[in-house]
Amino acid sequence: MHILIVQAHNEPQSFNASMKNLAVEELRSQGHSVEVSDLYAMAWNPVASAADFGSRANPEYLTYALEQRHNHVHLSLAADIQGELDKLLKANLVIFTFPIYWFSMPAIMKGWIDRVLVSGVCYGGKRFYDQGGLAGKKAMLAITIGGQPHMFDEDGVHGDLNDMLRPILRGTLAYTGMTVLPPFVAYHVPYISQEARSTLLEQYRQYLRSLDTLQPLQFVSLKQFDDKLHPLPANAAHMLG
Repeated sequence: MHILIVQAHNEPQSFNASMKNLAVEELRSQGHSVEVSDLYAMAWNPVASAADFGSRANPEYLTYALEQRHNHVHLSLAADIQGELDKLLKANLVIFTFPIYWFSMPAIMKGWIDRVLVSGVCYGGKRFYDQGGLAGKKAMLAITIGGQPHMFDEDGVHGDLNDMLRPILRGTLAYTGMTVLPPFVAYHVPYISQEARSTLLEQYRQYLRSLDTLQPLQFVSLKQFDDKLHPLPANAAHMLG
């Protein structure tokens, strides 16, 4: 299996970076090939703009998704985007490793998603969910968070963690067709002992050893909808995700 790790942490000595390093070591020891996109180390540009395109379908008005399609066909995407898209398309599994910022991901990671998940390749038209352009690939989050586990229960102060992550798990990964594995979460990281951090890293190692047995999260299938994407009566009460 070929695995791409997309990493976003601005401190190379962080626990988050240690998770990335452990994943590279462990997955390679399992016989997988691994590539890493360390976005801060790469000085990744997160800003989606007209500069991303070597040619324009409409030079007067920027519709970013349509220009993505045009430039993909004409092989004129910016070199940094094309390089990351090539890595993505090569991968069987993509692991996104980052700290939670404001119930979401760091801006640099969001910018990778905005620029690299190219319309016409990863999604577009009815190319989404189980019909998405990245169908057949797996994805998972490996995240660090400052809070403690009880804060992210359904009745916790922050609510259920999967609800917090829904825009990423469903609105990005599942939307583009990827099979979404349950996230690995390292809680309370800034406030725990070195011993506790070592325990978390060992738990992550064991998690990576169980990738083949993890039960994916469940989302909708386009088979549950008619041609205009209205729910079919038999499925209306059984929507997942």
